Amino acid sequence: MITVSDVSVRFSEKPLFKDVNLKFTNGNCYGITGANGAGKSTFLKVLSGDLEHDSGTITISTGERMAVLKQDHFAYDSYSVKDTVMMGFPKLYELSKSIDEIYQKEDFSDEDGMKAAEMQGEFGELGGYEAENQIEQMLSGLGLEEEFHDKMMSELDESQKVRVLLAQAIFGNPDILLLDEPTNGLDIESITWLENFLLEFENTVIVVSHDRHFLNTVCTYICDIDYGKITQFAGNYDFWYQMTQVMQRQAKEQQKKAEDKMKDLKEFILRFSSNAAKSKQATSRKKIYDKLAQSVEDLPVSTRKFPYVNFKPDREIGNNVLEMRKLNIKDEEGCQLLKDFSLTVHRTDKIAFVGIEHNSISAMFDIINEVKKPDDGEFFWGQTTSHTYLPRDNSSYFANDYNITDWLKQYSKEQDDAYVRGFLGRMLFSGDESLKKVKVLSGGEKVRCMLSKLMLSGANVLIMDDPTNHLDLEAIQSLNEALINFPGVVLFTSHDHEFIQSVANRIVEITPNGVIDRMMNFDDYISDDVITEQRKELYAGSGKKLKFRV
Repeated sequence: MITVSDVSVRFSEKPLFKDVNLKFTNGNCYGITGANGAGKSTFLKVLSGDLEHDSGTITISTGERMAVLKQDHFAYDSYSVKDTVMMGFPKLYELSKSIDEIYQKEDFSDEDGMKAAEMQGEFGELGGYEAENQIEQMLSGLGLEEEFHDKMMSELDESQKVRVLLAQAIFGNPDILLLDEPTNGLDIESITWLENFLLEFENTVIVVSHDRHFLNTVCTYICDIDYGKITQFAGNYDFWYQMTQVMQRQAKEQQKKAEDKMKDLKEFILRFSSNAAKSKQATSRKKIYDKLAQSVEDLPVSTRKFPYVNFKPDREIGNNVLEMRKLNIKDEEGCQLLKDFSLTVHRTDKIAFVGIEHNSISAMFDIINEVKKPDDGEFFWGQTTSHTYLPRDNSSYFANDYNITDWLKQYSKEQDDAYVRGFLGRMLFSGDESLKKVKVLSGGEKVRCMLSKLMLSGANVLIMDDPTNHLDLEAIQSLNEALINFPGVVLFTSHDHEFIQSVANRIVEITPNGVIDRMMNFDDYISDDVITEQRKELYAGSGKKLKFRV
């Protein structure tokens, strides 16, 4: 258990949060929510002891072991994958290495043998003899197959390293588990595995995540950072969101009542302040007015900001949208990404492309947007269509010296600076922020710029490759609602379960041995037993595991 008492944290004399009083108990998962910059990651660092707090105390129950998801993806490059995972349980790892060192001694003595036996007994009590099997199961569950288990960390790409570090954090059944964005870099299959693991985890979990489905699935409490404080709510993310909507409506209603009352009081004061008979009443009302004015001024300002996302097509889409016929393409290493891929897109389609063949989906998006040419096959856009594209890698769009305003003017029919800056203001680039150089923008800021570009296009077909990457929850919600309301066609892929479920009306899965195409929502797709059997057949013999199941 962790007890937080009167904890305050300041940055540059500005309080992030103050007088925080919380308890985190065994058997519960606590989701930490808040706007970007509200202090979510900072709070985890304070709990872990990596960052000092300004006042108050944090108490951890005696003897409890805390594990933290590491953010430095290169810290373990000189270690093997399995050793890196075992380091999540330091005592077990140190015992393992000490035992190895003793047996490697050239002058191995009887005393060394007794010491080794003693350490092996402790090693066994800590679960050391089952550790390797557990590590392999964790890595496979997180999408890192056997071929990577004995490699060095330096041989892995960044997304693979994230999975190893996540396995490190959860290895060895820690008493307290701190996870900062654990679903970043994971596909839906691996996220599902992690959800199931945490649902069965009996100790304390504290997690920061932008994945709403993940928070809904695993969290029993939400700790929200806003208004300079941290408030705890029982329930998952959806329950918290509904509660905050009710509370915000109540606060607005109370504010309106106060403002209406102030208006009436002001009229009375102005009317009778010079009337001797009514002067006492006017003075009394003036005191009430001043008190109400103070309460209205003291209403806290939320740190949450929602960008305005709204896609309006310039023209209605016709019946003929897109026809792909027997597309074939290989990657630079000669691996087949698409083989005889054919698909017809209809005017009411909002298609989520799912599965483990992420590179194949990106290649298909690049082909229909003429970023790449297929090795074979053809595609045809309907005459009434206009399409726009948000690629997974948007770095090429920002490899220039433009500021944000000039960058967006490239894609705007209206060239007036005031218009473009007003548009950017709705996307949370207000004031001088619109003059920032695009090459220094964060990942989330770049995606908001790309969404602005898409909105200005007036296209009736939106193509998006992982559009929720780097966005905070507020931006994801705004984008989510915009796509639900969009009257055109959407072709997209995402690792956000809730995003897929709420937007898509058609699911297309590219498997190693064929395509599954169904007109249904995502939850129905992954729970359909007939589809699951079909998927097993299409994965058979591919060497790739079927994990996509909840």
